[in-house]
Amino acid sequence: MLIREKLSKSDKACILASKERGWILEPDAKAMLERHGFDLPGRLVTDSLSDASAFLSELSAPVVVKAVSPRILHKTEYNAVAVGVKTDKELEREMTRLLALEGCQSVLVEEMVRGVEIFAGAKNDDQFGPVVILGIGGTAVEVYNDTAIRMAPVTPDDVESMVNSLKASTLFTGFRGGNGVNMVALTEMVVRFSHLSMALEQDFQSVDLNPVICDPEKCMVADARIMLAP
Repeated sequence: MLIREKLSKSDKACILASKERGWILEPDAKAMLERHGFDLPGRLVTDSLSDASAFLSELSAPVVVKAVSPRILHKTEYNAVAVGVKTDKELEREMTRLLALEGCQSVLVEEMVRGVEIFAGAKNDDQFGPVVILGIGGTAVEVYNDTAIRMAPVTPDDVESMVNSLKASTLFTGFRGGNGVNMVALTEMVVRFSHLSMALEQDFQSVDLNPVICDPEKCMVADARIMLAP
């Protein structure tokens, strides 16, 4: 598996535009990930209810709606996320609420996907450079602190050993009838992520992909936060 990520002109422009703020807005972070081959749910950034409603209708599935604001880094602190939105009435209510939040001028409307929630992160260590972190995602990552760490870039064998070292490793293979995850897709995602962290070494402080939603077919990045170096 040969993956060598390099930053594009669009990546560099995004980083430069975000430097003063210190972090990259989620839609821009996801656009960067998409340029580097990561799978993401279908999404729309808009302030238009009609456009959002048309998007919801096309999906025929629930959506997640998130505030996009340069003043809101931790969305849970502002109740800046609505999940499981199914109808135009719910969509109108949540968009009105979110657009009223501090600095919010648009919302991210995104296809809601289900599967095993995984955390993939990277830290720019002062001594070792980029290190990659893998564990169970969602809020559980903070509750159970069940993670594995390797120096970037990682190999497929590294990913396998990281998964096997987790207390919750059985969730990856399917616990009590669960579907588990596509280990080929997960391995490629983590290896690719480690190379991207190397390419970002001069620019980033930390990257959190949480959750990455994995099922027997694919792994999709449902949330992304990139903190830039001071």
